Amino acid sequence: MLQDFKDEFERYKVVARKAIDQVPDDAINQVVGSGNNSVAMLMRHISGNLVSRFTDFLSSDGEKPWRNRDAEFADVTYDREEVDSMWSKGWEVLENELATLTDADLQKRVYIRGQSFTVHEALARSVAHVSYHVGQIVLLARILTTGEWQWITVPKGKSQAYNQNPIYEKGPK
Repeated sequence: MLQDFKDEFERYKVVARKAIDQVPDDAINQVVGSGNNSVAMLMRHISGNLVSRFTDFLSSDGEKPWRNRDAEFADVTYDREEVDSMWSKGWEVLENELATLTDADLQKRVYIRGQSFTVHEALARSVAHVSYHVGQIVLLARILTTGEWQWITVPKGKSQAYNQNPIYEKGPK
């Protein structure tokens, strides 16, 4: 069962990367509309969340006192290299922690903001959180990409052809 979580996290990481890579460097910090987020903000937020939640995952509250969540959404300009470094750090912390877990850990209890969850519940919550924001990243990438969009999943009008070879169903291998 734990492998299912690993696969889903990896699938969303790959989807996000394929979208992010299509955003021009000068648009990665662009906010579309008042009060919205940029791709860079969403990358910082996902990373900050993963670092906080999965550092000492089984032994400390997932909302660390050193995390500054509000700063993840600050209107600050970062270059692609800086935001990619933050992004990589979040996924590295997650992947390292997942590598230590076994299916036997799924019924253990962890805490997020003082609320008790099973490890299974916390992982499901985290996958949902990541997928929500990855969807936002993909939408923004589609809006901000100036060249021809490279489809990440099933292109419009190509469902029948895709169904003959459904390569995205189990995630990357």
